[in-house]
Amino acid sequence: MKLGAFSISLGVSDLQASRDFYKTLGFEVFGGAEDRNYLIMKNGETLIGLFQGMFEGSMLTFNPGWDQEAVKVPEFDDVRELHRRVKKAGIPVIQETLQETSGPGSFVIKDPDGNTLLIDQHV
Repeated sequence: MKLGAFSISLGVSDLQASRDFYKTLGFEVFGGAEDRNYLIMKNGETLIGLFQGMFEGSMLTFNPGWDQEAVKVPEFDDVRELHRRVKKAGIPVIQETLQETSGPGSFVIKDPDGNTLLIDQHV
């Protein structure tokens, strides 16, 4: 399976404090919108998402169709195909947003230890 760009998404209590903390570690704002309570930060090839008030805890996030620069790649496994494969493998899907036959969509699963994975396609 081609899962695309990888990042970790962190549920934070204070977006500005978290932004400043990660800036101290060499991260720069790469995307997002502070007025919408989220930022995507980057240090080299490492991406983290900071999300205030959107969810608790942390998630591993994969973006099919994107590279680490959020640039569309020419070939990728569509989120609907990944969803089909995951369900066929017997992995329970916790949440899904897959109304269209192409384009953006997402679903959430958990690994055997309860870690949350978000498969979130934007293209």
